[in-house]
Amino acid sequence: MKIYNTLTGHKEEFIPLNDRVIKMYVCGPTVYDYCHIGHARAGIVFDTIRRYLEYRFPEKRIIFITNFTDIDDKMINRANQEGITIFELADRFIKQYFRDFDALNIKRASFYPCATEHIPDMIKFIEKLIELDFAYEMEGSVYFNIEKFETYGKLSHKKPEELGPIEEDETSVKKRSPKDFALWKEKKENEPYWESPWGPGRPGWHIECSTMSMKYLGDTFDLHGGGLDLVFPHHENEIAQSEALTGGKPLANFFVHNNYVTINGQKMSKSLGNFLTIEEMLQKHPPMALRFFLLTTHYRAPLNFNEDQIVQAKSAFSKIRLALAYLEQRKGGSTLSDQLSDELEEAIEQARQKFFDAMDDDLSTPKAVATINKLTRDLNRLATLGEEIRPETLNKAHDTLLELCYILGLVKSPNLSQEELFITNLMDIIVKIRNTARESKQYEISDKIRDDLKEFGITFIDYPNNTLWLKE
Repeated sequence: MKIYNTLTGHKEEFIPLNDRVIKMYVCGPTVYDYCHIGHARAGIVFDTIRRYLEYRFPEKRIIFITNFTDIDDKMINRANQEGITIFELADRFIKQYFRDFDALNIKRASFYPCATEHIPDMIKFIEKLIELDFAYEMEGSVYFNIEKFETYGKLSHKKPEELGPIEEDETSVKKRSPKDFALWKEKKENEPYWESPWGPGRPGWHIECSTMSMKYLGDTFDLHGGGLDLVFPHHENEIAQSEALTGGKPLANFFVHNNYVTINGQKMSKSLGNFLTIEEMLQKHPPMALRFFLLTTHYRAPLNFNEDQIVQAKSAFSKIRLALAYLEQRKGGSTLSDQLSDELEEAIEQARQKFFDAMDDDLSTPKAVATINKLTRDLNRLATLGEEIRPETLNKAHDTLLELCYILGLVKSPNLSQEELFITNLMDIIVKIRNTARESKQYEISDKIRDDLKEFGITFIDYPNNTLWLKE
């Protein structure tokens, strides 16, 4: 299995650092507003990476950390505008975050640390950097001296002379260099603050993630992820301050970044005002259609948002659901066809091989999705035929399709739950009653069953030799 490592600029074989666990840290949102489709893409990308690592390394436990930034300029400004505290603001949007991400079938992280819960840890971190002469205090603020860190720029592949000012207050005369970045910021009017050895203030952005990732995952962990916009300066600065503290130990073995979602060629972002929230999208489209759409482009390629493509994704995903319905509700045909059974066996093996080849090659979800679509077409063609496929072959097809969809997060579980089995058995009875009515030409009864269940989101698909049902 190979993953592209931003640090080296190459695909590299992913070899876990530990025999028992794989440790991942993915930068989470600043919780001052609703999450948009760009956040959804990042969430789905790293959820899919996590799921595939769980498949490839079943003997290892995945420790997955995502943080919430709940103290920064955007948090302070919006809280002040609304006349509430940053904690009330954070609580509102963290709850919305979970509603959005749960709907998209993104697995919950092992832990979600908040920046404000770890300020004492950050102060100790900063004190150590000052002691090691990597940081200095100026009038109540503390800055990291990038000239002291010789390999600064190794993640973004920038030379120090190519770097411009790093932060919003770079015109400040308090810093030795405009390229130095803030570890601690002195208190300003109408801002929350914490006491520190340098006076009241609050932490800088970059120190948050270094402190929390190293606290929960140790000095070096397997994979650090986030959006492409975090390469510089955020992750670059994390590397500098973390490795300065540990004497050069690598912060992470892999740095992985997903590309932007664009609208009309522009990056989708809150600052540009061209974003669509996840909540808005889920009011118009099923969650799995949105997830399917986001998986059809490789995570390192830009993805241009297009409503028509989401409609196409919804149609494609409905075909997958139809294929699963055929496999779960199969009744058998009039004659056994060994030829079709053999063809399906071969299609299953090819699908598995192509799927895992694609995922092993830097998690190429577009190729993996194409493989699932091909198997789906083969299965849906069989649903229209009157010939019977060997039961063991259909069981294999069902288990394979469910497994591949689960790895991509397109189904909730790789196995049917007891509730799903109960519903399937109950629907079998309803389908038999409806088919009996149709055979007796009691169309008024069969149509009423169809129309009444439609109100509950259940659709019947009638084939010449079979009837399937789908739940929206």
